[in-house]
Amino acid sequence: MSDAKNTYEHSVPFFWPMAAAMEWQKTGLDAVEKGLTYLDEAAKITHPPDPKWATKNDVLLDLDTMRLRDFGGTGGGIPVIVDAPYAGHSSTIADYAKGQSLIETLLDAGLGRVLCTDWKSATPEMRDFDIDKYLAEINVAVDELGGRVMLVGLCQGGWMSAMYAARFPEKVAGLVLAGSPIDTDAGHGPIRKLAHEMPLSAYQEMVEAGEGRMPGRFMLTGWKNMHADQQYFGKFVDLYEHIDDRNFMKRTERFESWYENPIDLPGRYYLQAIDLLFKQNLFAKGEFVGLGRKLDLGAITCPAFLLAGKADDITTREQVFAAETLLGTPRKDIVSRLVEGGHIGLFMGSHTLSNVWPEIGQWLGKLGAKAGDTNNGPDRR
Repeated sequence: MSDAKNTYEHSVPFFWPMAAAMEWQKTGLDAVEKGLTYLDEAAKITHPPDPKWATKNDVLLDLDTMRLRDFGGTGGGIPVIVDAPYAGHSSTIADYAKGQSLIETLLDAGLGRVLCTDWKSATPEMRDFDIDKYLAEINVAVDELGGRVMLVGLCQGGWMSAMYAARFPEKVAGLVLAGSPIDTDAGHGPIRKLAHEMPLSAYQEMVEAGEGRMPGRFMLTGWKNMHADQQYFGKFVDLYEHIDDRNFMKRTERFESWYENPIDLPGRYYLQAIDLLFKQNLFAKGEFVGLGRKLDLGAITCPAFLLAGKADDITTREQVFAAETLLGTPRKDIVSRLVEGGHIGLFMGSHTLSNVWPEIGQWLGKLGAKAGDTNNGPDRR
């Protein structure tokens, strides 16, 4: 008579793999092999190697905050800087994998020069870097490229790009805001709720625990808890069910190498963002001071492209599309797109990469051609 209960003791963590293997022996060699393969894959996705850039590039600048990566290009016009998110994960999300890369998609659109910010994980020496430090180093990058660029801001990189464009409007010929919270009081997403309900002292305590930095592992835990069922249980069930599917395994390993390797943020920068942007919403109100001046979104008059996801629970569509009325750009020069999917899918989802980003690339190409190629650097691809 079969017994649904385990025959061997599984409660001692150190010994449970051995006990589990004894159970698997009773179900035959195939089950044992599948179980051991699962253990190996589960270990890989829990402690994966660091993510890699998928597209060949050169490091044009190595600054305190970032490496500016140059992917070259084949056309002319003004350089495009992809301002990757600096919110706890690697910038490689912009160049996730061959055939699944925003950078690759923009290059295929024929742009003259595409670059990307590769933000560095905060060291103890970086603990006091503030938002001004990051704006200043973006300015160094822009000046290196001739003093005028088009900016593609992803998530946090969007509000940073918008800040830069508000501070130096003459240096930005076009602005893309993808999943970017411009008005953080808009909508009713969980991030907005958490920012307002959780006292600033709680964020300060986490920074203190990180010795002046916001540890990426703290933020990762918070993100996982937004979808706890999937992150702590569901994805391991999916892994076991697809253990014989090598394509599924490769995709999972690649994603987890990005997701499970968070980066640390400077404490001062992080607390400024939480307090001044998400709690007080000063940027949308025109009261945030960047590099010595109040930043007015109305000062931005260049063409803009706004991209939001219907199921995005990190940056709601309302937070992105608020830019339609806050920017000084004429409404006829603003393109807005609402697409299926969530937050991460905006940057690496197959739907947006095949249907929306080519349109954005062509839009940027036309802008760059219109503005001229007088400050376009040599082909470095």
